[in-house]
Amino acid sequence: MSEGKILRIALIQQSNTPDRNRNLARGLEALERAASAGAELIVFPELSFLPFLPQHPASPGFEALAETVPGPTSEIISRKAAELRVVVIFNLLERHQGKTFDCSPVIDSNGRLVGLNRMVHVMEAPGFHEKGYYHPGDLGAGVFETSAGRIGVAICYDRHFPEYMRALTLKGAEVVVIPQAGAKGEWPAGLFEAELRVAAFQNGYFCALANRVGKEEAVEFDGGSFVVDPSGQVMARASRGKEDLLVAELDFSQLQHCPARKHFLPDRRPEIYDRL
Repeated sequence: MSEGKILRIALIQQSNTPDRNRNLARGLEALERAASAGAELIVFPELSFLPFLPQHPASPGFEALAETVPGPTSEIISRKAAELRVVVIFNLLERHQGKTFDCSPVIDSNGRLVGLNRMVHVMEAPGFHEKGYYHPGDLGAGVFETSAGRIGVAICYDRHFPEYMRALTLKGAEVVVIPQAGAKGEWPAGLFEAELRVAAFQNGYFCALANRVGKEEAVEFDGGSFVVDPSGQVMARASRGKEDLLVAELDFSQLQHCPARKHFLPDRRPEIYDRL
């Protein structure tokens, strides 16, 4: 555990147009602003530089928007991360061995691709027709060793699964980042926030959710990105309904003193759970 470390994190709350190149250029500008604000770990929302494709059912040819990792966008982000000396986590539509995935590459502050996380659980609902776009992720619950600490990734829908969120802490996550596409009015007010407050409290890590924002063809995204500490308290919130850059300082000394690491995790009894 990175005891005594103070980490500055930035969540880039960005809206997107149908022009991927323009979205990426704006994202690179936001990276520079975040680095200028002292951020060491920078997180983008789900489908960081694309319109939200699953707002409509999948049509033939959508695969043309998919990329390999490493690939064009990850290489651009890697160069910028190395230039700014920051860790960057973003999200794209990945193409791998004939399948497409909802994927978050993790880029370390030297520009190295540390690894990638693929969304494990795939949703199907009005405005979120994801099953036509994504195969279920096959890489498990990703936790990555970076210069910013041990970073876990829970892509959007994965955050709803307690088993997944527990797996991240068992793999040593200190911070869990959530690239999200959360719509306005999608769930009762405060429920998403409460869910991650409980996850942080029960598992003993920081949670940082970076949400999309802005009205697209079929969905209006809400913004409201936020950061939660290991005691389950919200530390910082971004604006609702508009673009924002949220910066927060994470004091890693909170990890060793939080209830989950002092009590809940040491007192687990997994050897008897399947007997109940």
